[in-house]
Amino acid sequence: MLNYLLGLFSNDLAIDLGTASTLIYVKGKGIVSNEPSVVAIKKDGRGRRVLAVGKEAKAMLGRTPGSIEAIRPLKDGVIADFEVTEEMLKYFIAKVHNRKLLVRPKIIVGVPSGITQVEKRAVKESAYSAGAAEVYLIEEPMAAAIGAGLPITEPSANMIVDIGGGTSEIAVISLAGIVQSKSIRIGGDKLDEMIMQYIKRKYNLSIGSGVAESIKIKLGLSLPDEENKKMEIKGSNLMTGTPATMEIDSSEIREALTEPVNAIVEAVKQVLESTPPELAADMVDKGIVLAGGGALLRNLDVVLREETKLPVTIAEDPLTCVVRGAGKVLDELKLLREVTIPN
Repeated sequence: MLNYLLGLFSNDLAIDLGTASTLIYVKGKGIVSNEPSVVAIKKDGRGRRVLAVGKEAKAMLGRTPGSIEAIRPLKDGVIADFEVTEEMLKYFIAKVHNRKLLVRPKIIVGVPSGITQVEKRAVKESAYSAGAAEVYLIEEPMAAAIGAGLPITEPSANMIVDIGGGTSEIAVISLAGIVQSKSIRIGGDKLDEMIMQYIKRKYNLSIGSGVAESIKIKLGLSLPDEENKKMEIKGSNLMTGTPATMEIDSSEIREALTEPVNAIVEAVKQVLESTPPELAADMVDKGIVLAGGGALLRNLDVVLREETKLPVTIAEDPLTCVVRGAGKVLDELKLLREVTIPN
C-alpha cells in the first residue's frame, strides 16, 4: 500500500522539450508520450483559450479559420511563447499522470547547450508553473550521449552530433563533462524551410511544411553518383493561385539542402579543430555518433564521414536519445549531480 501511495505522488519525469516534438519519460515506465510541440489556440473576447495540444493541434497547422491559431511555442530549441509553452507542459504532465492533481514530480528538462540565462529561467519557470516540485536542466548533447549509450564518465572522447528540429548540438564529452561544444540554430525545420523556398523560387509553387517534411524524408540527401529518385508533390501555383501537381527529383533536393548541411558539417569541423589533441586522437577509433531526428536524413552520415575522415554511426533510435538519456540521469542521483546545469 505504501509503495502504491508513493507511486501516486512521485512519478518523476524527464522531458525533451523540442521544437518539433515533446517526449516524456516517466521513471520506472520509460517513454510514455511523444507528441508534436504544437498548441491550437482560439482567440475571442475573453482572450486566448487552448483548444488542442500535440497531434490534434498539428493536424490543424495551416488549416485553421481566422479565430483559431496553431502555434509552435518553441523556436530554435528555446521558448518563443512562454504562456503557451506553460499550457502545453501542463497538458502533457497531466496526461502522463492521468490527471492526478496531487502529483508534484521532479522534472529534468533537456535544453540546447547554447542557451542563455534568460532562456534557462523561462524553461524552469514553465516547468514549475506546470506543477514541478524540483526542476533540473541537462544540456541536450550530454543527454543524447547518455541515451546513445556512450561511456561519458570515462577519460576518453565521446563525440555526439544531435540534430533536432530547431538546433544542431555538437559536443565532445569526457569525464562526465562537455569539453568542447557548439550549438547552431539549424535543424530539421530549417531543412524543410529550404525545400519550401527552393520549390517556390524554381517552380513558383507554394507547398506546406508537411509536404516539405515528406520530401525530406523520402528523397533525403542524395549522393552525386546515385540514381535520381522522383516524387510527385502538390501545392498552390503562385501565378494563378490554383492547386497544382508536379514532379521533383532527389538531385534538386540535394541542391536545396546544400547550405544547411554545409553549416552542420562546418560546425562539426570547428568542434574537432578546437578539441585537445589527446581527445582528438580517441576520435580516430571512436568517431562520431549521430542522434536526433536529423540523424535519419538519408546519407547525412556518409557526407560527414567523407568530410571528417572519421567513422560516423547513427545511434539506436536517434529520435529518443535525449529523453532516454535524461531518464537515465533521473534514476542515478550521483550522475544527476554531475551532469545537470548548476542552479
